Amino acid sequence: MASIAVPGQLLGPITEYQPGPGTHVHNSNLYASILGPVRKFNAPKPVGPQKRLTKITPAAPAALPTLSIERNMSAASQDGGNRGKAEILPEVNSTVLCRVTRITPRQAQVAILVVGETVLDGEWQGLIRVQDVRATEKDKVKIFESFRPGDIVRAVVISLGDQSNYYLSTASNNLGVIMATSEAGNAMYPVSWKEYKDPETGASESRKVAKPF
Repeated sequence: MASIAVPGQLLGPITEYQPGPGTHVHNSNLYASILGPVRKFNAPKPVGPQKRLTKITPAAPAALPTLSIERNMSAASQDGGNRGKAEILPEVNSTVLCRVTRITPRQAQVAILVVGETVLDGEWQGLIRVQDVRATEKDKVKIFESFRPGDIVRAVVISLGDQSNYYLSTASNNLGVIMATSEAGNAMYPVSWKEYKDPETGASESRKVAKPF
């Protein structure tokens, strides 16, 4: 299970976990509703004397652990005392999660939210240029067929860029859009490397899809 979840990410079946804050249930599975670190809380053990089990008294089913998404990012970064509060900066070759904020014919502008497995307190700006979307047939890439505003994208930092933007790339099978919302406002699911589908309307939309989790 990933330590950082993005909205819409599958966390596990409800036969193994109970939903907690920051999660929701869909089709008997538990999904993340917000961006943040995943927390698992085991059910407390019963206190006090236990009833003696007999042949006609079945054992009570074990309580399932609860999964939740931590909204307080600063507190999460200090969890366990191993990771002190520090400013994290994207570096070349860092894997990042970002949200698309604006697209033009030549590039997609994004806000970097996560570096590695560290959720940032603020947002760093980045650019995915048309030549950095994929590794093959670069001359055929169209930004509006690869990203849309609001998409959550997994990318890698390829250059520190200029003073205001990092340059990012999605030119790998495991990089690209990992969460997308349709024009109708519904969370979509990937059906191919180039397409997401709206489960409510059945409409398909083009994206540069990342390898599924």
